[in-house]
Amino acid sequence: MVGLGGQTGGMHSQLTSHGAESVELVGRFGPVGALLRDVGGPYVLMVPGYTGSKEDFAPLLDEVAGAGFSPLAIDLPGQQDSPGPADEDLYLPEPLSGVVLDVIAGLDRPVLLLGHSYGGLVVRRAVLGGAKIVGLTLLSTGPADLPAGPRRLVLDAGEPLLRQHGVPAVHRGLEAVNASNPRWLAQTDQVRDFLRLRFLRNRPEALLGMGNGLRTEPDLVLELSKALRGTPCLVVCGAQDDAWPAALQRDMADRLGADFSTVANAAHSPAIENPDGLLEILLPTWKSWLG
Repeated sequence: MVGLGGQTGGMHSQLTSHGAESVELVGRFGPVGALLRDVGGPYVLMVPGYTGSKEDFAPLLDEVAGAGFSPLAIDLPGQQDSPGPADEDLYLPEPLSGVVLDVIAGLDRPVLLLGHSYGGLVVRRAVLGGAKIVGLTLLSTGPADLPAGPRRLVLDAGEPLLRQHGVPAVHRGLEAVNASNPRWLAQTDQVRDFLRLRFLRNRPEALLGMGNGLRTEPDLVLELSKALRGTPCLVVCGAQDDAWPAALQRDMADRLGADFSTVANAAHSPAIENPDGLLEILLPTWKSWLG
């Protein structure tokens, strides 16, 4: 693993202040931007979802470190501080899983792997690809493609706009939608500025490729169950998840033979919406896995 000295202030702490360092890792599509707080314990590698970034895990980092784990949150290629390829097909879950495999291969201690939303589809592909991990957490993700609903409609409507007019035009459309969203309006100006700049940093190929992955990924639960071969697994989501419904994720957990939990007062992003509630589930579970 290659780390470049970073400061704990700046853009990456605008969602939540924390004590992690900004580092740069080696990946097959170029540098991988990351946040690391290394306390000497097992790594927790955190992989974000569609239009997300490493900063989505900022509210968890200090508490995870305080429990003796070393959190390592990354950007996927094409997001935030991870430049990605120009080929949108390389943003499907299977090609992106190679980046996760690269990061894991550069770590020198046991690795717990967590994927949120689209990141969950990516990390399970990494497990199918032979990732050496001691535990898997699937956070607010599903057994297959994104089911019918508002988020799927936004993906379908956004693709032609993105292809014809680019990322700024899509962002203007999202701003119009969010103009009446109470949760968006409740954010501080600083957070809204961060989210705007982050979205505009997405490569269009990344948005198109990941969007395609969200609409085409097959059900791989049986294959994942076989690949885990006794490696512990947790499925956890917000009780009001509006992407993959909680009932669908519970069924996925049953098919995996995994533990399942929901986070109260949270929808699709528990790490931001109720980090304390999420940590109450994650930390005891991970400690039990490691004895």
